[in-house]
Amino acid sequence: MNKVQTNTRKQMSLTDYVQYRNGVPLGASSSLRSMLVHSLGAGTFAKFWQHWNPIWGYALGRFVYEPLNQFLPSSISLILTFIISGGIHDLATMLVRSAPAFFFTPWFFLMGIAVVFARLLKLDYSNQAFRVRVAINLTFILVCLMIAIGVKQLL
Repeated sequence: MNKVQTNTRKQMSLTDYVQYRNGVPLGASSSLRSMLVHSLGAGTFAKFWQHWNPIWGYALGRFVYEPLNQFLPSSISLILTFIISGGIHDLATMLVRSAPAFFFTPWFFLMGIAVVFARLLKLDYSNQAFRVRVAINLTFILVCLMIAIGVKQLL
């Protein structure tokens, strides 16, 4: 995430941020469809996450990523943000199941790593057809998921 995006989020309300990211107002009947089209059709894996669940992304960016980025490199801040998000998902799972859960944290860690490496490699598929972009983004997610499941089974 660059400084312009960080400053944009600091200056925007949640309502404005959702409109900015997905082109529809917060709570609009077309919100889910718009989020799916914008995120799955994104031309980079980083842009996928800019559009995916903008309410959660706004909170994570503002209250996790930005404070971390004050004293850590952006790539480390990003990976830690993914880990914290995974931890919160695991915590919610534990509260619902009343049992230990450690699934989302490693999966989200891997997706954070994927974002960082895709950026380093300057992997941009925005010139590809929509279906190809969807396939690439889903492949990133599913490969990270399969690795996380494999590691969990080994432990």
